[in-house]
Amino acid sequence: MALRERVVAFVEEGHSHRAAAARFRVSVKFVNDMVILKRETGELEPRRQGNGGGHGKLARLRDWIAVRMTAKPDLTLDDLVLEIAEAHQMT
Repeated sequence: MALRERVVAFVEEGHSHRAAAARFRVSVKFVNDMVILKRETGELEPRRQGNGGGHGKLARLRDWIAVRMTAKPDLTLDDLVLEIAEAHQMT
């Protein structure tokens, strides 16, 4: 967070994005992204990553997988994939 704050503060002091990138040894894209983030949100907290979850191919099998892992905690990912393919006709 400190780097993000220093970069944005440097730009807000009137320096160019290129000058900020050179001074803090980051890319111009990073500087641009931080300035945009600050403008849009008012903060420099990283945005959430990923797609939010819960709607992928395995979403409907979440409970089945949890039960299976509880029943056999030493189940490997490869074995779980095989069981899913066999039990639910998924490839």
